[in-house]
Amino acid sequence: MSVTAAGLPDRAVSRLATASEARLMWLRFCRHKVAMASLVLTILIYLVALFAEPVAPFDPDKANARLVFHPPQMLHIFDGSVIPRPYVNAVRLTRDPDTLAVTYVPDRSRKVYLGFFVHGDPYKLWTVIPSDIHLFGPVNPRETAFLLGADRLGRDMLSRIAYGARVSLSIGLVGVTCSLLLGVIIGGASGYFGGRLDWVVQRLIEFIISLPTIPIWLALAAALPKHWSPVKTYFMITLIISLIGWTELARVVRGRFLALRSDTFVTAAFLDGCSRPRIIFRHMLPAMTSHIIASVTLAIPLMILAETALSFLGLGLQPPAISWGALLEEAQNIHSIATAPWLLLPGVAVAITVLALNFLGDGLRDAADPHAH
Repeated sequence: MSVTAAGLPDRAVSRLATASEARLMWLRFCRHKVAMASLVLTILIYLVALFAEPVAPFDPDKANARLVFHPPQMLHIFDGSVIPRPYVNAVRLTRDPDTLAVTYVPDRSRKVYLGFFVHGDPYKLWTVIPSDIHLFGPVNPRETAFLLGADRLGRDMLSRIAYGARVSLSIGLVGVTCSLLLGVIIGGASGYFGGRLDWVVQRLIEFIISLPTIPIWLALAAALPKHWSPVKTYFMITLIISLIGWTELARVVRGRFLALRSDTFVTAAFLDGCSRPRIIFRHMLPAMTSHIIASVTLAIPLMILAETALSFLGLGLQPPAISWGALLEEAQNIHSIATAPWLLLPGVAVAITVLALNFLGDGLRDAADPHAH
């Protein structure tokens, strides 16, 4: 088998020479180890959001007045044998004789065994499929195990974080989809046609960008009627974030269209009789894939942070809706943080998701750039 000067077999070079652009993009992306790890993490996070009902060990709205601010329980894998048998120690309530504060003390004589695909609280997957099988949880459905602690009503934080991921992450996807459509259509028309249309669009973008983002979000969110259902509020919050977030992508698309419309392949397509929509969507947009990917992947974390900020300030999704921002709203005061610091765990989920999406976006941008090395 012959080898080329680059150290690659002739067969490998032949496959690369005939590979599609998508295949070459995937090969370049696989060389980015951090991006690959971020891709796996992002897929796992979105799988948790998609299958929140079976992933959550308990009903997220199931309250227990006797277990308020229950601390996280240490997970043990082995129970004195070689075969893994995960469990947590049960707890007993004690009261401090001086302050009368209630504390939870591990009871090492009682163990709560955990298992996979166990029976638990009933639910409806995607509000359609009834079931009571959970990915993991106590083997005895009457027992409880709070791996990430409980909130002020005794509700399992792990279950609420899993359910909150569905709302927060879907707002990012839906919001970015709306912003992508607005940015590509408006920015593309502005850059391709130019003239008065370009002037009007750019003045509109400058006006929107000049507005302070957080106060505008707060004002628009505060204008929503309080009697609206969580579903209607969800779509309105998504729309509000999208109407403000499309401007950056529109500027990127407009700048690239200004540079591309005078290129030879665009002129050749025009002289060949291609219509303007075909020139835009078939020839110009694919040439700026890397820029669109970079903008979109960076916009998703911003959408998630925007929803989290609005809900944290009490102007976004409100109970009974569950989102990461709504969960963080319970950690607004020092007393709650001092009593139950695990209430800040939804913020850790936000930080991990945002970092994973940013690293994934960097890898996709580099892979989509044909000049990347």
